[in-house]
Amino acid sequence: MSRSKTKNNRRLRKRTAFGLFVVFSSLGTLQIVSSTKSQLATVRRDLVASSALSAPSAGFENYLLVGSDSREGADPNDADFATIGGEGEVSGRRSDTLMVFHYDIATGAGALISFPRDLWVKLGDGQKAGRINSAYQLGTDVLVRTMQTEFGIPIHHYLEIDFQGFKGLVDSIGGVQICSQFPSRDKRTGFFMPSGCHNLEGVRALAFARSRFFETKVKNKWQIDGSSDIGRSKRQRQFIAAMLNSALTRVISNPFMVSSAFAGATKAIIIDENLDLTELAKKIRPAAKGAISRYSLAVYGDQVGEDSVLRVAKDSAPVLAFFGGTGPAPEVLDEN
Repeated sequence: MSRSKTKNNRRLRKRTAFGLFVVFSSLGTLQIVSSTKSQLATVRRDLVASSALSAPSAGFENYLLVGSDSREGADPNDADFATIGGEGEVSGRRSDTLMVFHYDIATGAGALISFPRDLWVKLGDGQKAGRINSAYQLGTDVLVRTMQTEFGIPIHHYLEIDFQGFKGLVDSIGGVQICSQFPSRDKRTGFFMPSGCHNLEGVRALAFARSRFFETKVKNKWQIDGSSDIGRSKRQRQFIAAMLNSALTRVISNPFMVSSAFAGATKAIIIDENLDLTELAKKIRPAAKGAISRYSLAVYGDQVGEDSVLRVAKDSAPVLAFFGGTGPAPEVLDEN
């Protein structure tokens, strides 16, 4: 493939944001914000995470975006209860998805980077090591400090969504359209999708985004994705981009859908004590135009005891410096 064609493909794939950003970037007008003040007042606040946040930085803001695998509030009547489980079957809370959204105050430009859940890091202030997703289990403040200490990235705001909230958010916008060249499945969860484009409701959307045993049928043969956490992260970014497109199309074509979409977002999230959602909506609106740059973290496989883990590669230094506010924006090389 030519270099120019590759760059064009990268530009087309830059349209992404964290799942619940979708709704806010689709709304964004003062009239809508005014009419939803009562909904904004119900958003849950995490005071523990707030206690560990960085002081304001000159020229930029970083938002830690967390997808939690908490089973709190899981309904035994849900179609996916058997595969996801409830509080009694799955103990503790771990971060299933970790991203940082970087906002440039002067230019209004946004950038996004994701961190694989199997990264082996020093937790909190560095007293012990473990997979990065286990930091959340020790406390949201520990997770915030882990991001700041391990990667040199100041975290100014915190925003979280869990399984139940994710499904509700997807359903509130009428599902998400996912397109695939090949049939795909996950036999462990029962997920199956024929080739072509399909609208996934909350339960199936979550199964697609979280699949760890993802297979595609190529030339009449099922092939499992052997890239583990890396491939899973790619599918999540694919889903997020598709979610943005679905939300924008439906809200624009049906303004009466705004209220339910906004309600779905505010019920789904937990944020830090000082995060102003109306201001955040203004900052992430460029996502609606595909103006958020997306970066991949360079990693390599390693072994810690009997555990297969990932470690940050030296090639990640320029990207981490940019998100940390100490370096320029690197060339966007994200392949999704």
